[in-house]
Amino acid sequence: MNKPLVGILMGSDSDLGVMKDAAEVLEQFGIGSEVKVLSCHRAPEKVVEYVRDASARGIKVFIGGAGMSAGLPGVIAAHTELPVIGVPLLSASSAAGGLDSILSVMQLPPGIPVAAVALNGAKNAGLLAAQIIGTGDADIRAKIIDYKKKMEKDILAKNEKLEKEGYKKYLEKK
Repeated sequence: MNKPLVGILMGSDSDLGVMKDAAEVLEQFGIGSEVKVLSCHRAPEKVVEYVRDASARGIKVFIGGAGMSAGLPGVIAAHTELPVIGVPLLSASSAAGGLDSILSVMQLPPGIPVAAVALNGAKNAGLLAAQIIGTGDADIRAKIIDYKKKMEKDILAKNEKLEKEGYKKYLEKK
């Protein structure tokens, strides 16, 4: 396994079903990660300890996922100089349908920046972390370019098939 460059934190193990997507994307690019369940409400000292020590271990980017109040990404950002990507998570117990976590990740005060991806957008968080790391790593940047070229090739093949078959026949085969 490659040396971890990304710290992936979530407030509950129930978030792992979504947050694993970030780790899996990073693995595609050969980027190691540390995946942790550390709640900023239930274990605040451990979160701060982990974040403060991460840079010395080689961590370059954090991804923090949390539902409801979604405090974790902001707490991470308050204790590091490294980039933080927040993943607002849809929580089954949320009365606000995820809007609470979206706003909590997006509405941090000046001086505490957190990049926000879509609700349950851990895959995009992983991609964004890879792109950040790729700014200083030509091999990672080349893998990202190849990834995007493959996406383009795949969508153009689907379009060609749709144009050839028409939408009704295309849908029958899906």
